[in-house]
Amino acid sequence: MSRLGKITRRVFLVGAVAVTGGVAVGAYAITRDPENPLDPSEGASLNSYVIIDKDGVTVIVPRAEMGQGVQTSLAALVAEELEVPMSMVRVEHGPPAKAYANSKFILPRSYDSEPPGKLVNTVMEAMPRMMGMQITGGSMSAVDAWEKNRIAGAAAREMLISAAAEKLGVGRDQLRAENGAIVATDGTTLPYAELAEAAAAITPPDNPPLKDPKDFKLVGKALPRLDQPAKATGTAPFAIDTRAEGMKFATVKMTPRIEGEMISFDASVAEGMPGIEKIIDLGDGVAVVANNTWLAMQAAEAITFEWGEAPYGATTDEVFADLEAAFDGEVNSTPHDHGEITESDDDVVAEYRAPFLSHAPMEPMNATALFTGDALELWAGIQGPIITQQQTAKAVGLKQDQVTVHTTIMGGSFGRRGFNDFAIYAAKVAKEMPGTPVNVTWSREEDMRHDFYRPGAIGRMRARLNGDKVEMFKADLAAGSVMRATMKAFMGIDRPMADPMVTEGVAEQPYGFDNVLIRGYVPERSPRVGFWRSVGNSQNAFFMESFIDELAHKAGVDPVAFRLAHMEGVDAETVEVVKTVADMANWTGKTPAGKGRGIAVTYSFGTPVAEIVEVSDVDGAVKIDKVWIAADLGKIIDPGNVEAQLISGAIYGLSAAIHDEITFEDGMVVEGNFWDHDALRMNATPEFEVKALALGGAVGGVGEPGTPPAAPALANAIFDLNGTRLRKMPFRHEVDFYA
Repeated sequence: MSRLGKITRRVFLVGAVAVTGGVAVGAYAITRDPENPLDPSEGASLNSYVIIDKDGVTVIVPRAEMGQGVQTSLAALVAEELEVPMSMVRVEHGPPAKAYANSKFILPRSYDSEPPGKLVNTVMEAMPRMMGMQITGGSMSAVDAWEKNRIAGAAAREMLISAAAEKLGVGRDQLRAENGAIVATDGTTLPYAELAEAAAAITPPDNPPLKDPKDFKLVGKALPRLDQPAKATGTAPFAIDTRAEGMKFATVKMTPRIEGEMISFDASVAEGMPGIEKIIDLGDGVAVVANNTWLAMQAAEAITFEWGEAPYGATTDEVFADLEAAFDGEVNSTPHDHGEITESDDDVVAEYRAPFLSHAPMEPMNATALFTGDALELWAGIQGPIITQQQTAKAVGLKQDQVTVHTTIMGGSFGRRGFNDFAIYAAKVAKEMPGTPVNVTWSREEDMRHDFYRPGAIGRMRARLNGDKVEMFKADLAAGSVMRATMKAFMGIDRPMADPMVTEGVAEQPYGFDNVLIRGYVPERSPRVGFWRSVGNSQNAFFMESFIDELAHKAGVDPVAFRLAHMEGVDAETVEVVKTVADMANWTGKTPAGKGRGIAVTYSFGTPVAEIVEVSDVDGAVKIDKVWIAADLGKIIDPGNVEAQLISGAIYGLSAAIHDEITFEDGMVVEGNFWDHDALRMNATPEFEVKALALGGAVGGVGEPGTPPAAPALANAIFDLNGTRLRKMPFRHEVDFYA
């Protein structure tokens, strides 16, 4: 259970940057605090991020741990300024509270967007502040926390120093914070626990001094993961492990067409199975409650249904026909339109395609809920606690403050747990079982076939070369709108809107083309889509960097040199990243027989990443031998975690490029488990070499930027190996891979 129920209601610090009337001001304290997220109890809360009691220091990290190391990295920012070693730090996830709202959002770079695009960006930037959005996603956790968490730690440190000065009757200049204590010049040492209660009564400083980076002891160092011991010993409390006295277990069965009407069902066989407690009509499906999860799943399969038709194309071909038709409709957004755009027979033209994809996290969707009539308690792995609280409250007819949300660690997400359907279903089930905790777990097939999918997409690329230079560049991109799907899921608003995610990964890339036209198109109907690791960059980087490679070969120029020639003077950081990865791989532009190398570079989430993939021919099969990755993070909290995330992102991208697709028959998703929506296995996983740069700019994201360059770098390497130009994922349909 969380320790958050044992936290004193005291003054707390609101974000590093609070926005009032559109003006950014420094950190400040709120002494009268109707929305303090911390409950009264023993201990001392020096602000909303730091709790000190007799047992030590607890750092509140209000971002979800999905395996990306965020709890360790963000806690380190607080601990650095608070002058405590990580061995003295415990971490708790913050409760749903506006105090923990995101105050920074990474937006795509946009040079000359039309007004609709500018409006969308403005809304996206303002939404977290306006709505108190407490979201883990968009690779923005470190970006948002870099100042905020350091200020929280520094403010707590200064409050402890002031408390010690008062207790000892000495000046603050005679005191220093060191190793979890305040130490006086005469050697007197006061542990934080002895000062915490008095410190909590002191008004936090508006702008506490921050440490000079040259004095950092934790930040910039590879740190042991705080969550690793529990995960290694099997004691880490994932949501699926939630247990309580009297608990029942349930699963759901929904339309096999992702979205659609449930016309009728017959549960007579399931109701007669021993151990079945209840069959609940959810409107668009049913829940089966039993005395164990496996029995609930077996009973769900025994129910017969009559389902309505799908509100999108019945087959994969029909779905992609809708995407093709979108090019003949209205333009959704035009992020770039400058120079003279003409077409000629000499243009280089290519069309690329990317399939729909499931997130496929190892831990299937699940949540545990307890409804007592006037309250709802929820345990779930979620990415947006405030939104979850709002939506589950509405689902069971309660007010938001009547819902308590416990955010657990997660067995993967990749964007999937940013949507709350699984939590809402659990809340509805619990309402039908008042007073009984119910653990609702989806089967793997139900999970994979009811996802918010990475959109299928088509990219139509055209360019004209003038010698070895790109004279004209044009890209038309079609995909389902993630923004529209998100607004529908969160707010019930379903209407067309300009969506920069349709073109990201092409629109903001650091190439200095003089004549550019980039347009996004959205089909009138689409299977349900959502955020997938790196969102639009995931498919559009494949289109962009594969096409750049085609242009380089058409021009007869080395692919690295071709890229650098068009980046010089546009983006110095990306140029350095490309040069770095080329040096790492000893790139010469020539590979021996039986080998192939490809490069791709993508700017996403504030971070340029370049990857070189080396492949070889093994008895006619393509084997990925090694991947080199270079990235500029601006500033680095934990280099070990950065390396892990870049490798993780590349593996995720390679898995999708080689294996994965979601297809449709009769409106139903065909794939349902890992055997037909696979991942890169250990025996086929290449060696990785990573170099993370910190060139001094703003903090960049790291959870997603490693994914976009992986697919095009692999495709370009395969072309170098055997001359096969891959323009459609997954590649397994055209190439045999080593396994």
